Amino acid sequence: MKTTYIYIIFLLLSILSCKANEIVDVDPTSVNVYRNPVINLSLPDPTIIKAEDGNFYLYATEDIRNTPIYKSSNLVDWDFVGTAFTNETRPSFEPKGGLWAPDINYINGKYVLYYSMSVWGGEWTCGIGVATSDSPEGPFTDHGKLFISNEIGVQNSIDQFYIEEGGKKYLFWGSFRGIYCIELSDDGLSLKPGAEKKQVAGTAYEGVYIHKRNGYFYMFASIGSCCEGLNSTYTTVVGRSETLFGPYVDKQGRPMLENNHEVIIKKNDRFVGTGHNSEIVQDNNGNDWIFYHAVSVEKPKGRVLMMDKVKWNNDWPYIEGGSPSLEAEKPEF
Repeated sequence: MKTTYIYIIFLLLSILSCKANEIVDVDPTSVNVYRNPVINLSLPDPTIIKAEDGNFYLYATEDIRNTPIYKSSNLVDWDFVGTAFTNETRPSFEPKGGLWAPDINYINGKYVLYYSMSVWGGEWTCGIGVATSDSPEGPFTDHGKLFISNEIGVQNSIDQFYIEEGGKKYLFWGSFRGIYCIELSDDGLSLKPGAEKKQVAGTAYEGVYIHKRNGYFYMFASIGSCCEGLNSTYTTVVGRSETLFGPYVDKQGRPMLENNHEVIIKKNDRFVGTGHNSEIVQDNNGNDWIFYHAVSVEKPKGRVLMMDKVKWNNDWPYIEGGSPSLEAEKPEF
């Protein structure tokens, strides 16, 4: 009997060994996963759109000069297709300024790209402009500035976001001097005559995006420092409101106007400076995905492109683990 038990144990160990070998031998390329960073290049402040051709197009702050454009069919595999502008066509209302924090939209049959233009420290001369194209790949034609800080009376007028609600068009913007909104013209290319700005969030935030879901408006924003390498403290936060213009509040009902919020993406031991998220994109399975940038501890120069699934609990968004994933299941398209 003892010999029989030994044989059975030996047989089970052999089977387990074979199974283990089968797992080790799986072709890793056949596993339906992606790894962060999605693009291991500096692509800060991403914005994304699903274009009329069915592909996704992503734009970013110009660490690649003249605003880089990437194209993908599945949110994971991206190809560089060019830039929104050239040295000859780039906006110039801030002559030495960089093109920051683009926001892409499809309005009245045109691809409309809002952009910020600023130099570091130029908080009263920076501003927001707009360009249009018939194609998401460009070329984009610049229509000049919508406003600059000293014209609209909001210091550090950058980081704009466009949204439509109730048949009207609005622009939200701001960077650590308050988040504001104002109504735009019907074509989205200028301010509506007579429109007045309204403050909707406090001075802790920049890089705002608003997502509408299940009767709530969710204001995603970034706090902390974006651009200090491994010392960056950028963190993605969120509040929600039952109306577009607020009040936006945290889970305890405390207002974002007083700098209250919920943290949604914070640093981990592989990525820091996790902020300035894109629009939320939904895949064919109804899963929500968000892009943002971070500083890689392994490659700290620049801010690489990250993607994670947004989950929901009691109508509040969260990221699994509260920080960037290293590897996760791919979106379904």
